[in-house]
Amino acid sequence: MEAKNIKRRRFIGLGSLTLSTFAFPFPIVDFLTTKATLASDSKKKNNMNNQQKFDAIIIGGSYAGLSAAMALGRSMRNTLVIDNGKPCNRQTPHSHNFLTQDGQTPKEIATLGKVQVEQYPTVSFHEGLAMKGAKTQEGFEITTQSGKVFTGKKLVFATGIADQMPDIEGFAECWGISVIHCPYCHGYEYRKQKTALMANGERAFHMIPLIYNLSNELTVLTQGKADFSEEQREKLKARNVEIIEKEITIVEHQKGHIGGVIFKDGTKLKLDAMYAAIPFTQHTDIPQNLGCEMTEFGYIEVDSFQKTNIPGVYACGDNATMMRSVANAVYQGSVAGAALNGELAHETF
Repeated sequence: MEAKNIKRRRFIGLGSLTLSTFAFPFPIVDFLTTKATLASDSKKKNNMNNQQKFDAIIIGGSYAGLSAAMALGRSMRNTLVIDNGKPCNRQTPHSHNFLTQDGQTPKEIATLGKVQVEQYPTVSFHEGLAMKGAKTQEGFEITTQSGKVFTGKKLVFATGIADQMPDIEGFAECWGISVIHCPYCHGYEYRKQKTALMANGERAFHMIPLIYNLSNELTVLTQGKADFSEEQREKLKARNVEIIEKEITIVEHQKGHIGGVIFKDGTKLKLDAMYAAIPFTQHTDIPQNLGCEMTEFGYIEVDSFQKTNIPGVYACGDNATMMRSVANAVYQGSVAGAALNGELAHETF
Protein backbone atom coordinates (compact mmCIF):
# COMPACT_ATOMS: atom_id res chain seq x y z
CA MET A 1 0.00 0.00 0.00
CA GLU A 2 1.04 3.60 -0.57
CA ALA A 3 0.97 4.34 3.16
CA LYS A 4 3.65 1.66 3.78
CA ASN A 5 6.08 3.57 1.60
CA ILE A 6 6.05 6.56 3.98
CA LYS A 7 9.17 6.48 6.11
CA ARG A 8 8.70 6.21 9.86
CA ARG A 9 10.36 9.60 10.60
CA ARG A 10 8.24 11.34 7.95
CA PHE A 11 5.09 9.74 9.38
CA ILE A 12 5.95 10.90 12.92
CA GLY A 13 6.62 14.35 11.58
CA LEU A 14 3.26 14.46 9.86
CA GLY A 15 1.56 13.13 12.98
CA SER A 16 3.20 15.76 15.16
CA LEU A 17 2.05 18.53 12.87
CA THR A 18 -1.49 17.18 12.85
CA LEU A 19 -1.59 16.84 16.62
CA SER A 20 -0.28 20.36 17.01
CA THR A 21 -3.30 21.75 15.21
CA PHE A 22 -5.43 20.39 18.04
CA ALA A 23 -3.06 21.60 20.75
CA PHE A 24 -2.74 25.20 19.61
CA PRO A 25 -5.61 27.61 20.38
CA PHE A 26 -5.19 29.18 16.93
CA PRO A 27 -4.68 27.90 13.35
CA ILE A 28 -1.25 26.39 12.70
CA VAL A 29 -0.82 28.66 9.67
CA ASP A 30 -1.05 31.66 12.01
CA PHE A 31 1.64 30.13 14.22
CA LEU A 32 3.95 29.54 11.27
CA THR A 33 3.27 33.03 9.88
CA THR A 34 3.99 34.56 13.27
CA LYS A 35 7.33 32.71 13.47
CA ALA A 36 8.25 33.91 9.99
CA THR A 37 7.20 37.45 10.82
CA LEU A 38 9.27 37.46 14.02
CA ALA A 39 12.30 36.24 12.11
CA SER A 40 11.74 38.89 9.45
CA ASP A 41 11.30 41.57 12.13
CA SER A 42 14.57 40.56 13.79
CA LYS A 43 16.48 40.63 10.51
CA LYS A 44 15.00 44.02 9.50
CA LYS A 45 15.74 45.44 12.94
CA ASN A 46 19.37 44.39 12.62
CA ASN A 47 19.54 45.92 9.14
CA MET A 48 18.05 49.15 10.47
CA ASN A 49 20.52 49.30 13.35
CA ASN A 50 23.41 48.85 10.94
CA GLN A 51 22.05 51.45 8.54
CA GLN A 52 21.59 55.02 9.73
CA LYS A 53 21.13 56.70 6.30
CA PHE A 54 17.90 56.44 4.35
CA ASP A 55 16.24 57.75 1.23
CA ALA A 56 13.28 58.80 3.36
CA ILE A 57 12.43 59.04 7.03
CA ILE A 58 8.75 58.91 7.95
CA ILE A 59 7.90 60.24 11.40
CA GLY A 60 4.66 58.60 12.48
CA GLY A 61 3.68 55.00 11.76
CA SER A 62 -0.10 55.08 11.79
CA TYR A 63 -2.35 55.17 8.70
CA ALA A 64 -0.76 58.06 6.79
CA GLY A 65 2.79 56.99 7.66
CA LEU A 66 2.20 53.35 6.74
CA SER A 67 0.56 54.35 3.48
CA ALA A 68 3.55 56.53 2.56
CA ALA A 69 5.89 53.70 3.55
CA MET A 70 4.07 51.25 1.28
CA ALA A 71 4.39 53.56 -1.72
CA LEU A 72 8.11 54.01 -1.02
CA GLY A 73 8.69 50.32 -0.31
CA ARG A 74 7.11 49.38 -3.61
CA SER A 75 9.50 51.82 -5.25
CA MET A 76 12.46 50.13 -3.52
CA ARG A 77 13.38 53.20 -1.49
CA ASN A 78 15.33 52.66 1.74
CA THR A 79 12.79 53.99 4.18
CA LEU A 80 12.70 54.30 7.96
CA VAL A 81 9.44 54.68 9.91
CA ILE A 82 9.82 56.14 13.40
CA ASP A 83 6.79 55.60 15.63
CA ASN A 84 6.10 55.56 19.37
CA GLY A 85 3.03 53.32 19.13
CA LYS A 86 0.53 55.83 20.53
CA PRO A 87 -1.99 56.81 17.82
CA CYS A 88 -4.50 59.51 18.71
CA ASN A 89 -7.49 57.23 18.06
CA ARG A 90 -6.32 54.34 20.26
CA GLN A 91 -9.41 54.76 22.50
CA THR A 92 -11.88 54.63 19.60
CA PRO A 93 -13.67 51.24 19.53
CA HIS A 94 -14.36 51.05 15.78
CA SER A 95 -13.37 52.83 12.58
CA HIS A 96 -15.99 53.61 9.93
CA ASN A 97 -16.42 55.13 6.48
CA PHE A 98 -13.31 53.36 5.16
CA LEU A 99 -14.05 50.97 2.31
CA THR A 100 -13.18 47.28 3.06
CA GLN A 101 -12.40 48.12 6.72
CA ASP A 102 -15.74 49.52 7.92
CA GLY A 103 -16.32 48.52 11.55
CA GLN A 104 -12.81 47.26 12.24
CA THR A 105 -10.94 48.53 15.27
CA PRO A 106 -8.26 51.15 14.59
CA LYS A 107 -5.65 48.76 15.97
CA GLU A 108 -6.70 45.96 13.60
CA ILE A 109 -6.40 48.26 10.59
CA ALA A 110 -3.01 49.59 11.66
CA THR A 111 -1.69 46.12 12.52
CA LEU A 112 -2.71 44.69 9.16
CA GLY A 113 -1.24 47.72 7.42
CA LYS A 114 2.09 47.28 9.17
CA VAL A 115 2.21 43.55 8.38
CA GLN A 116 1.68 44.34 4.71
CA VAL A 117 4.30 47.11 4.66
CA GLU A 118 6.81 44.82 6.38
CA GLN A 119 6.78 42.57 3.31
CA TYR A 120 8.84 45.20 1.49
CA PRO A 121 12.50 44.64 2.46
CA THR A 122 13.63 48.26 2.03
CA VAL A 123 11.26 49.52 4.75
CA SER A 124 12.46 49.43 8.38
CA PHE A 125 10.80 50.43 11.63
CA HIS A 126 12.19 52.08 14.73
CA GLU A 127 10.14 52.27 17.91
CA GLY A 128 10.82 55.63 19.47
CA LEU A 129 9.92 59.31 19.61
CA ALA A 130 11.50 61.83 17.24
CA MET A 131 12.63 64.84 19.24
CA LYS A 132 14.86 66.98 17.00
CA GLY A 133 15.25 67.63 13.30
CA ALA A 134 17.95 69.51 11.42
CA LYS A 135 18.83 70.30 7.82
CA THR A 136 22.13 68.82 6.63
CA GLN A 137 24.10 68.86 3.37
CA GLU A 138 22.78 65.38 2.54
CA GLY A 139 19.19 66.05 3.56
CA PHE A 140 17.88 65.88 7.10
CA GLU A 141 18.93 64.52 10.47
CA ILE A 142 16.46 63.20 13.04
CA THR A 143 17.34 62.54 16.68
CA THR A 144 15.10 60.35 18.83
CA GLN A 145 14.38 60.53 22.54
CA SER A 146 16.83 57.66 23.16
CA GLY A 147 19.63 59.52 21.37
CA LYS A 148 19.55 57.60 18.08
CA VAL A 149 20.42 59.72 15.07
CA PHE A 150 19.15 58.93 11.57
CA THR A 151 19.80 60.73 8.28
CA GLY A 152 17.39 60.87 5.36
CA LYS A 153 17.36 62.58 1.99
CA LYS A 154 13.67 63.41 2.48
CA LEU A 155 11.25 63.69 5.39
CA VAL A 156 7.59 62.80 5.77
CA PHE A 157 5.68 64.04 8.81
CA ALA A 158 2.71 61.78 9.54
CA THR A 159 2.56 62.79 13.18
CA GLY A 160 -1.13 63.53 13.64
CA ILE A 161 -2.44 66.01 16.18
CA ALA A 162 -2.97 66.05 19.95
CA ASP A 163 -6.52 66.86 21.09
CA GLN A 164 -6.67 69.25 24.05
CA MET A 165 -9.23 67.93 26.51
CA PRO A 166 -11.39 70.47 28.35
CA ASP A 167 -11.39 70.50 32.13
CA ILE A 168 -14.64 68.56 32.38
CA GLU A 169 -14.83 65.44 34.52
CA GLY A 170 -15.47 62.32 32.41
CA PHE A 171 -14.88 64.04 29.06
CA ALA A 172 -11.53 62.40 28.25
CA GLU A 173 -12.82 58.95 29.18
CA CYS A 174 -15.61 59.29 26.60
CA TRP A 175 -13.54 60.91 23.83
CA GLY A 176 -13.67 58.85 20.64
CA ILE A 177 -16.33 56.53 22.09
CA SER A 178 -19.49 58.54 22.72
CA VAL A 179 -18.05 62.06 22.84
CA ILE A 180 -17.08 62.35 19.21
CA HIS A 181 -15.78 64.79 16.61
CA CYS A 182 -17.01 63.59 13.21
CA PRO A 183 -20.49 62.70 11.91
CA TYR A 184 -18.96 60.73 9.03
CA CYS A 185 -16.78 58.61 11.31
CA HIS A 186 -19.27 58.00 14.13
CA GLY A 187 -22.64 59.57 13.31
CA TYR A 188 -24.43 56.58 11.81
CA GLU A 189 -23.96 54.57 15.01
CA TYR A 190 -25.79 57.32 16.96
CA ARG A 191 -28.49 58.05 14.40
CA LYS A 192 -31.94 58.97 15.74
CA GLN A 193 -30.58 59.15 19.30
CA LYS A 194 -30.56 61.98 21.82
CA THR A 195 -27.54 64.01 20.77
CA ALA A 196 -25.75 67.20 21.79
CA LEU A 197 -23.14 69.41 20.15
CA MET A 198 -20.64 71.16 22.41
CA ALA A 199 -19.59 74.10 20.25
CA ASN A 200 -20.39 77.73 19.56
CA GLY A 201 -20.50 80.29 16.76
CA GLU A 202 -19.79 79.57 13.11
CA ARG A 203 -18.06 76.28 13.84
CA ALA A 204 -21.14 75.04 15.63
CA PHE A 205 -23.48 76.21 12.89
CA HIS A 206 -21.38 74.41 10.29
CA MET A 207 -21.78 71.15 12.24
CA ILE A 208 -25.44 71.47 13.18
CA PRO A 209 -27.00 70.58 9.77
CA LEU A 210 -24.69 67.54 9.43
CA ILE A 211 -25.68 66.23 12.85
CA TYR A 212 -29.37 67.15 12.47
CA ASN A 213 -29.45 65.03 9.33
CA LEU A 214 -28.69 62.02 11.54
CA SER A 215 -30.75 62.96 14.59
CA ASN A 216 -33.37 65.67 15.06
CA GLU A 217 -33.11 65.24 18.85
CA LEU A 218 -30.31 67.77 18.94
CA THR A 219 -29.26 70.24 21.62
CA VAL A 220 -26.46 72.80 21.25
CA LEU A 221 -24.29 73.34 24.33
CA THR A 222 -22.39 76.60 23.93
CA GLN A 223 -20.49 76.61 27.27
CA GLY A 224 -21.36 80.27 27.78
CA LYS A 225 -23.17 82.98 25.86
CA ALA A 226 -24.30 81.71 22.46
CA ASP A 227 -22.69 83.40 19.48
CA PHE A 228 -25.35 83.06 16.77
CA SER A 229 -26.96 85.62 14.51
CA GLU A 230 -30.70 86.23 14.67
CA GLU A 231 -31.14 84.38 11.39
CA GLN A 232 -29.25 81.38 12.73
CA ARG A 233 -31.27 81.41 15.93
CA GLU A 234 -34.51 81.43 13.93
CA LYS A 235 -33.38 78.43 11.89
CA LEU A 236 -32.53 76.51 15.05
CA LYS A 237 -35.83 77.43 16.68
CA ALA A 238 -37.79 76.34 13.60
CA ARG A 239 -36.21 72.88 13.91
CA ASN A 240 -36.65 72.64 17.68
CA VAL A 241 -32.89 72.71 18.26
CA GLU A 242 -32.46 73.98 21.80
CA ILE A 243 -29.52 76.18 22.82
CA ILE A 244 -28.20 75.75 26.37
CA GLU A 245 -25.63 78.31 27.49
CA LYS A 246 -24.88 76.77 30.89
CA GLU A 247 -21.40 75.43 31.60
CA ILE A 248 -20.85 71.65 31.69
CA THR A 249 -18.94 70.37 34.73
CA ILE A 250 -19.39 66.59 34.49
CA VAL A 251 -19.96 64.06 31.73
CA GLU A 252 -21.76 61.07 33.23
CA HIS A 253 -20.78 57.78 31.62
CA GLN A 254 -20.32 54.04 31.96
CA LYS A 255 -16.93 52.93 30.60
CA GLY A 256 -16.89 55.76 28.08
CA HIS A 257 -20.54 55.54 27.06
CA ILE A 258 -22.21 58.83 27.90
CA GLY A 259 -25.44 58.94 29.90
CA GLY A 260 -25.73 62.68 30.17
CA VAL A 261 -24.09 65.88 31.34
CA ILE A 262 -24.33 67.84 34.58
CA PHE A 263 -24.21 71.62 34.41
CA LYS A 264 -22.60 74.01 36.88
CA ASP A 265 -25.99 74.81 38.41
CA GLY A 266 -26.59 71.11 39.13
CA THR A 267 -29.16 70.48 36.41
CA LYS A 268 -28.79 67.50 34.08
CA LEU A 269 -29.34 66.64 30.44
CA LYS A 270 -29.69 63.01 29.35
CA LEU A 271 -27.75 62.10 26.22
CA ASP A 272 -26.72 59.13 24.08
CA ALA A 273 -23.94 60.97 22.25
CA MET A 274 -22.21 64.32 22.22
CA TYR A 275 -20.17 65.92 19.45
CA ALA A 276 -17.47 68.32 20.53
CA ALA A 277 -15.28 70.79 18.70
CA ILE A 278 -12.13 71.03 20.83
CA PRO A 279 -8.73 72.63 20.17
CA PHE A 280 -5.61 70.71 19.20
CA THR A 281 -1.86 71.08 18.97
CA GLN A 282 0.67 69.48 16.65
CA HIS A 283 2.29 66.37 18.14
CA THR A 284 5.75 67.69 17.32
CA ASP A 285 7.36 71.07 16.71
CA ILE A 286 10.03 69.66 14.37
CA PRO A 287 8.23 70.86 11.19
CA GLN A 288 7.97 74.44 12.52
CA ASN A 289 11.59 74.37 13.67
CA LEU A 290 12.61 73.35 10.14
CA GLY A 291 10.65 76.32 8.78
CA CYS A 292 7.43 74.66 7.64
CA GLU A 293 4.59 77.13 7.29
CA MET A 294 1.34 76.57 9.17
CA THR A 295 -2.23 77.40 8.17
CA GLU A 296 -4.37 79.83 10.12
CA PHE A 297 -6.09 76.83 11.70
CA GLY A 298 -2.85 75.27 12.98
CA TYR A 299 -2.24 72.59 10.32
CA ILE A 300 1.00 72.10 8.38
CA GLU A 301 0.52 73.84 5.04
CA VAL A 302 0.92 71.51 2.05
CA ASP A 303 0.18 71.53 -1.67
CA SER A 304 -1.80 68.92 -3.58
CA PHE A 305 1.21 66.57 -3.49
CA GLN A 306 1.58 66.93 0.30
CA LYS A 307 4.73 69.03 -0.11
CA THR A 308 5.48 71.69 2.49
CA ASN A 309 7.23 74.97 1.68
CA ILE A 310 10.55 73.36 2.72
CA PRO A 311 12.09 71.37 -0.19
CA GLY A 312 12.23 67.66 0.61
CA VAL A 313 9.73 67.83 3.47
CA TYR A 314 6.22 66.35 3.18
CA ALA A 315 3.29 66.17 5.60
CA CYS A 316 0.21 63.96 5.47
CA GLY A 317 -2.71 62.88 7.60
CA ASP A 318 -4.39 64.71 10.46
CA ASN A 319 -1.48 67.15 10.91
CA ALA A 320 -2.13 68.67 7.48
CA THR A 321 -5.90 68.63 6.96
CA MET A 322 -9.23 69.47 8.56
CA MET A 323 -10.73 66.35 6.95
CA ARG A 324 -9.86 64.00 9.77
CA SER A 325 -10.46 60.36 8.88
CA VAL A 326 -8.61 57.09 8.39
CA ALA A 327 -9.52 56.98 4.71
CA ASN A 328 -8.17 60.47 4.09
CA ALA A 329 -4.98 59.74 6.03
CA VAL A 330 -4.32 56.69 3.86
CA TYR A 331 -4.97 58.71 0.71
CA GLN A 332 -2.65 61.53 1.71
CA GLY A 333 0.08 59.12 2.77
CA SER A 334 -0.03 57.37 -0.60
CA VAL A 335 0.19 60.71 -2.42
CA ALA A 336 3.13 61.83 -0.26
CA GLY A 337 5.01 58.57 -0.84
CA ALA A 338 4.47 58.68 -4.59
CA ALA A 339 5.44 62.35 -4.86
CA LEU A 340 8.57 61.81 -2.77
CA ASN A 341 9.63 58.85 -4.88
CA GLY A 342 9.07 60.88 -8.03
CA GLU A 343 11.26 63.64 -6.67
CA LEU A 344 14.08 61.20 -5.88
CA ALA A 345 13.76 59.52 -9.28
CA HIS A 346 14.08 62.79 -11.19
CA GLU A 347 16.96 63.95 -9.01
CA THR A 348 19.03 60.84 -9.75
CA PHE A 349 18.08 60.19 -13.38
